[in-house]
Amino acid sequence: MSKAYEAAWQASIDDPQGFWLEAAKALDWAQAPASGWNEAEGWFPGGQINTCHNAVDRHVAAGRGDATALIYDSPVTGTISRYTYAQLLEEVGRVAAMLASLGVGKGDRVVIYMPMVPQTVFAMLACARLGAIHSVVFGGFAPLELAKRIDDATPRVLLTTSCGIEGSKVLPYKPMVDEALRLSAHQVEHVVLYQREQVTAELQAPRDIDWMDLREKTAQDAVPACVALASDDPLYILYTSGTTGTPKGVVRDNGGHAAALTWSMANIYGIGAGDVFWAASDVGWVVGHSYIVYAPLLVGATTVLFEGKPVGTPDPGTFWRTIDRHGVKAFFTAPTAIRAVRKDDPEAKFLTEIGTGKCGVIFLAGERADPDTIAWLEEKSGLPVIDHWWQTELGWPAIATCFALGDLRRKRGSAGFPVPGYAFTILGDDGQPVPDGGSGSVAIKAPLAPGAFRTLWNNKAGYEKNFAGFPGYYETGDAGFFDEEGFLHIMGRTDDIINVAGHRLSTGQMEQIVAQEDGVAECAVIGADDPIKGMNPIAFVVPRAGAEADDTLAARVVKAVRSELGPVAALKTVYIVPQLPKTRSGKILRNLLRKIVNGEDFAPPATIEDASVPQMLVDVVRG
Repeated sequence: MSKAYEAAWQASIDDPQGFWLEAAKALDWAQAPASGWNEAEGWFPGGQINTCHNAVDRHVAAGRGDATALIYDSPVTGTISRYTYAQLLEEVGRVAAMLASLGVGKGDRVVIYMPMVPQTVFAMLACARLGAIHSVVFGGFAPLELAKRIDDATPRVLLTTSCGIEGSKVLPYKPMVDEALRLSAHQVEHVVLYQREQVTAELQAPRDIDWMDLREKTAQDAVPACVALASDDPLYILYTSGTTGTPKGVVRDNGGHAAALTWSMANIYGIGAGDVFWAASDVGWVVGHSYIVYAPLLVGATTVLFEGKPVGTPDPGTFWRTIDRHGVKAFFTAPTAIRAVRKDDPEAKFLTEIGTGKCGVIFLAGERADPDTIAWLEEKSGLPVIDHWWQTELGWPAIATCFALGDLRRKRGSAGFPVPGYAFTILGDDGQPVPDGGSGSVAIKAPLAPGAFRTLWNNKAGYEKNFAGFPGYYETGDAGFFDEEGFLHIMGRTDDIINVAGHRLSTGQMEQIVAQEDGVAECAVIGADDPIKGMNPIAFVVPRAGAEADDTLAARVVKAVRSELGPVAALKTVYIVPQLPKTRSGKILRNLLRKIVNGEDFAPPATIEDASVPQMLVDVVRG
């Protein structure tokens, strides 16, 4: 065991206030916090801070303006561009001036519906500078999902681009924005659109404004100063799938977020000023927020913004080529991405030919990394591969091998050990801790570490529900266990949220959509194991009387789900069946469906209504 890790974790549990006050000294505070924690104000009460100042301005003021802050690498457009910290300050300042000219200020919400382009980063930091609250919505979401987020966040302004690029496909964004605003009850004052050369969008005056026209119009405006914000003032809202189909707006504060991310870069990832860090995610997800935009810049590192895919842009060597080209020191991606690379290049010929340059470690997160994938990557790369675990709600790793604290212990199939700041417990249905080796609900003792959410936007009751199941603990919604060596294993969800290629999606929400399709009498959607994406949604549909011979039903179900949730839903397989397995009380046995689809052995429960149904389903699924 790493003595440095053990000492840090113990100190964070024995004296959390002292531990995190010391960590917070790595930041510039407009007003130093009065203490580490109180229940009313959360972490660093009395403190005032600005995240943009800490991520950009202070590095320039310290004489590091010429250091590279951001590398934009876009194989889909053949573009590579670099921004120094001084240039980043100029770009962020200009966007802040643009937003200020539209009346955006402290507490206003700004929805950002943009792809992986530098302007997205500028926009997020500009909002942070003004004290406005940004809400980035992943560009793969369909108009209805965007509309739900607009209605919940009630933004003053929406920022977008004319298109995104997904592999070889160009996706026009403006029609989706227009449709979302048609569907939403709340209407923004302005849509500011950045035109990309691949698609030119038509603008509707006076609501729509061309990004570059507004930049030119405000070119002589002074760069707005960084607004001093209370530590618990919101930095952003990030929506994650809820079990009811209504997205949950996770609210991230300024002070705790900045302190936690800064600590994590130094002590988990081993990244500091001048180092190059690459998180191959999307800014629409929490990994993109934390480890593409904020964490690397907070410590003065260089962050890579990659617009491409692990395969097909142009080949399965693009990850290794990017790592080598930019001198990446630590790389972070999803197991899904590595499985896709392995599928296209099983012998790792590209990896062998290109190498991994200066890279010293690879981190995986997003869904459980299967031992076989980790073994393949470690063997082919020669690097330590560290799986670690966290959630949108937490904002940064909660389970990991703290590589930078000298801890190299790894066990394939485990995400590692509790990160300093987090006290984990495995609880049984009775709310009592289970012995090591015993499975149960993975829970974290309250209060949660800095950086974790302290509320949901407009949904205090939804937030409190996370702590209601086991009083005094945050219920993660995952099942798992501690083994005899202290490794923590996350085994899967305890509710109906499934993880598809790192994207958390609600099967309950999908069922609502399927149930509304004409000809559907009953349905169930479950997550099936997938060697590439981790999980894939599978739908079982019982047709209404008279619709049994409708050979368009399955295709219409797929189309309905993808049209409402977007391609990210990934539903492709629909089984038309005469009956679903149910208990006598009418509960659909979804766990039985999962076992059948995954080819696992099963025993029909004693409470099943019709014992002949499972075998019928086996015949349908397995041909």
